[in-house]
Amino acid sequence: MQIHPYPVPRPATGSGRHYRLFGLLALLLIGLGVSIALHWNERLYFHLTHQWNVSAHDPALRWLPGYGVAIDARPIEGISRNLSAITYDSDLDRLLGVINGGPTEIVALSKRGELLERYPLEGFGDIEGLTYMGGGRVAVSDERAQRISIFQLPTLARSINVSEARFFSLGIGLNGNKGFEGVTYDAVGDRLFIVKERDPRQLYEVRGVAASLDGQLQLAVHDRSDWIASQVFATDLSDIHFDAETGHLILLSDESRLVMELGADGRMLSYRSLNGLFSDLGRSAPQPEGVTLDNDGTLYVVSEPNLFYSFRREEGQPEYHEPEEQQDEITKLSMTEKRHRMIHG
Repeated sequence: MQIHPYPVPRPATGSGRHYRLFGLLALLLIGLGVSIALHWNERLYFHLTHQWNVSAHDPALRWLPGYGVAIDARPIEGISRNLSAITYDSDLDRLLGVINGGPTEIVALSKRGELLERYPLEGFGDIEGLTYMGGGRVAVSDERAQRISIFQLPTLARSINVSEARFFSLGIGLNGNKGFEGVTYDAVGDRLFIVKERDPRQLYEVRGVAASLDGQLQLAVHDRSDWIASQVFATDLSDIHFDAETGHLILLSDESRLVMELGADGRMLSYRSLNGLFSDLGRSAPQPEGVTLDNDGTLYVVSEPNLFYSFRREEGQPEYHEPEEQQDEITKLSMTEKRHRMIHG
């Protein structure tokens, strides 16, 4: 009798092959479900059809893939945690941020991420968003109450009481800690844009803000959520910035670690990643919560707990050009006239 030192492998049975096929199918379905939930399929489609071919579509002036990191995750001395938003103060050429709790305050920063001044906020709620409106006026968003409060920053740094602010609320779909996460202001159009974080993600446009503050009540609220529902492949929205030079919106996602650019008609134009595996960052931004641009076009992002990032446009990147049929007419217009035409038609 012949003795085999090792067991003789048996042919795979039909049931074994079925189990393997079922397992493979389950893995594919799980992968597809995760891809759809995280919008990876939409991101891939956009990358293949637009981001690789700038000249084939309407290229964006900012063109976010053309920005390279200049300051990577610098901790801000004097701030330990809860850094939540950032905006550019064009009058004093500085940045303003929000610390959300412990205590809540507005902080002034240099463009290299150095702490300059503190403005403690007294009596305010869950402040997550901040925008500079010009002339020392700022607006902040209360996430849970979905309230926008507007007030003057004092010339000398001091505490600011809620009684100094005027406010309006949009109590639509209140759901706790998933409310108004970011706010930004368009000075030429006198418009605030407000983003709701998630469940669902929403975008509102409020017109006539400064005019109403100055005595003539004429607020008009427009729901622009369809822009993000069909175009924005991010699971949440943590901040928003209005780019005065282009008329575009810059959106930030914490969970997806993305900075995205929307055109004036709500079309997605470009994006860049804040994930260390897919970008020039040393490591992924842990919790990006604020985004803004300064007058030089430098892009700034802040992340909890206290990290500061800046990005500059790299040389040789594609520039924006108006469609040829519009160039002759548009080149005759000033930037203000262009923006007025964009808003009012």
